[in-house]
Amino acid sequence: MAELSRSDLDYRLKQQKILSDFGVEALRADDLGRLLQQATELCADGMAAQFCKALEYKPGQDTLLVIAGVGWGPNVVGHALVGADLASPAGYALKTGRPVISNHLENERRFRTPQLMADHGVRRALNVLIRNREGDFGVLEVDDTREGQFDEADIAFMQGFANLLGGAIERQRSEARLQAALDRQELLTREMSHRVKNSLATVAGLLSLQARTTEDQQARDALADARSRVEAVAQVHDQLWRQPDLAAVELSGFLGSLCEKLHESAPGHAVTCEAPAMPIPADLAIPLGLFVNELVTNAIKYAYPGGHGPVRVAALPEGEGRVRLSVSDDGVGLPDGFDTGAARRSLGMRVIHGLARQLGGELAVDGTKGARFALTLDLGRA
Repeated sequence: MAELSRSDLDYRLKQQKILSDFGVEALRADDLGRLLQQATELCADGMAAQFCKALEYKPGQDTLLVIAGVGWGPNVVGHALVGADLASPAGYALKTGRPVISNHLENERRFRTPQLMADHGVRRALNVLIRNREGDFGVLEVDDTREGQFDEADIAFMQGFANLLGGAIERQRSEARLQAALDRQELLTREMSHRVKNSLATVAGLLSLQARTTEDQQARDALADARSRVEAVAQVHDQLWRQPDLAAVELSGFLGSLCEKLHESAPGHAVTCEAPAMPIPADLAIPLGLFVNELVTNAIKYAYPGGHGPVRVAALPEGEGRVRLSVSDDGVGLPDGFDTGAARRSLGMRVIHGLARQLGGELAVDGTKGARFALTLDLGRA
C-alpha cells in the first residue's frame, strides 16, 4: 500500500474535517435549499474542483434538474436539465446506484458529455447517488476543466456527503408531512369547535323559545337556567377556536367575554372582570366557564331583590401556577345559618360543588358583606 505524501495527507484530512462539520449542519438544518447549496460549495472546496452541482430526479420527465451548484454560469441552478438515462454520467449513477468517475470525458465511450458540461469545458466528473429510505433523490456531482484524477478516496468523500444529504432530505420531508398533518388537524379542530358553538347557540335559542311558550313559572326558570348554561359552554367554544394554541385559553379574554355576555343578559347589573393575561389548559375552560356562569347568574337573581348592583369576577395569581377565582357581590348576603353542605340539595349548588370538584379546588364561602364564593386552582396539576 503506497504511503501518502504530506500534501495528500493534508488533502484527505481537510476532506474529513469538511465532512464532519457538514454532518453537524445536516442534522439541524431546516432549509433544504440552503443545505444543498452549502453541500455543493463544501464539496467543491474539499475536492479542489471548479464545479459542483446537486441534481434532483424528475421521474415524470426522466431528467435531472440542477437545484444547487457552484461555479456554473447564470440560469443554470434551478433551470438546467440533464438526461437521467444510462448514456449520461449522472443518469448512470442514478439508474445503477453506483458511483461514476470519468477523468477523460473527451475520450469517454460509456457516456455522452451532457451539453451543460460541454458548454463549460468540463473534462472530468465524479457522480454519486443521493438516496434514502424513501428512494432515490438525485445525484451529487463534481466537475473540473483541468487535467487530474478523481479516485476511490474522492468517491468515499462525495458519497459521505450524499449520504448525509439523503438523511437530511428524508428527515425534512418527514417533518414537513408531520407539520402538514398537525396543521390539518388543528384546522379541523377549530372548525369542529366553531360548529359546536353554532350548534349550542341553536340549542340555546330553542330553550329560549320553549321558555316563552311555557306558562309554568318554575319550568320557565329551569329552561332559562339551562339556556344560560348552554350559552356558557358555547362561549367557551367560541373562545377556543379563536385561540392561537388550541391546548390553552387566555384567561383574561375568556373571562372578560363571558362576563360581557352575562352583563348583556342583565344590563342593570354591573358585571366586572379582573383577570391576568395568562394561559389555562383548554380542558379547564368549560367547567371554569360554567362555574363562573352559575355564580354570576345566582348573584344576579338573588343578591339584590327588587334592585340592581355590582357583581365582580376576579382571578388573581397566588404563587407558582395557582389562581384564586372568586365571584362576589354587595347584596343581601347569604341566609343566616347558610350551610354549603345542606345547600347542595338545590340544583344550582350541586352544580357549583360538582364543578369545583372537577376543577380540583375547594370551595370557600364568605357571607359577611354580601356574598363571596372563591376557589383556588392549581393549574400545574391540570
